[in-house]
Amino acid sequence: MRDILVMAGVDVDFKLDGTFYNAVDKVDLTVKEGETLAIVGESGCGKSTLATSIMGLHDQVTTKVSGSIKFEDKEICGITTKELEKIRGAQIAMIFQDPLAALNPLMRIEEQIKESLDLHTKLSEKEKQARVFELLRKVGIEDVKRTARQYPHELSGGMRQRVMIAIAVACEPKLIIADEPTTALDVTIQAQILDLLESIKKEKNSGIILITHDLGVVAQVADRVAVMYAGQVVESGTASDIFNAPKHPYTRSLLRAMPQAKTPTDELYVISGNVPSLKKIATTGCRFAPRIDPKANVRHEKEPKLHEVTPGHFVRCTCYLDLQF
Repeated sequence: MRDILVMAGVDVDFKLDGTFYNAVDKVDLTVKEGETLAIVGESGCGKSTLATSIMGLHDQVTTKVSGSIKFEDKEICGITTKELEKIRGAQIAMIFQDPLAALNPLMRIEEQIKESLDLHTKLSEKEKQARVFELLRKVGIEDVKRTARQYPHELSGGMRQRVMIAIAVACEPKLIIADEPTTALDVTIQAQILDLLESIKKEKNSGIILITHDLGVVAQVADRVAVMYAGQVVESGTASDIFNAPKHPYTRSLLRAMPQAKTPTDELYVISGNVPSLKKIATTGCRFAPRIDPKANVRHEKEPKLHEVTPGHFVRCTCYLDLQF
């Protein structure tokens, strides 16, 4: 499988109170055709920030994005908004976390799906209408004519998420970024949405970046996983590497915190401490160190690097060598 997206040394800095603070630190990630890369971690770890940097959606006045982001061998980091507009929607699409906030409340569903077709295709009005109905059927909506004429507030959460997916795949993009696409949905609808994304990926051999904090979802659909903490990738590898042989203490803590089928007397594991704010992220040393029990007597690198522990399985900092779980 060939690479469709290659990120190398990607940095994202946000301006707060006149000073720039690092939100994403030198991220190296690759997405291949027909592959699902899951990016996991707690809120505030930089997952969505990284995704929006790929799409070029950051405010250029208050945000600095540097490094290399190559899509289909073309450098897209730093290109003009006009150049990005040719790519967004047509070749790279994003499914946002909250469809009610992402959809325009004043536009009917068919108009919102047609926007992408208007920008990136030469279809006639009749062909676009047919394409709208085809897309709505593809995402599992039965009464497509009625739904096409409705407004977002008239639809359920699951229906709105399906519409978001229809908009994203309208022009058959090579890369789909799904930012927490199932967070607000019940388990049944969540399974349907995940199955839908998987079928779209297989049909067009697209790559998917799935951003989530739900490791149960990751275990279902991901081929490879990148674990982010405080703006850094602390571990990456195949789904099997992460679930069967986790190395970094943060990855292990996330897995321990997953709800399990336990007896009523068992307590849910809670990771001590919190993800540091932008202004408090350490610039040297292992960023997860403050959340490790000091009694563990763990040694950390002064400048933690990614180490390849097995082929394709990378871990930041050698602290994992001292921890026993």
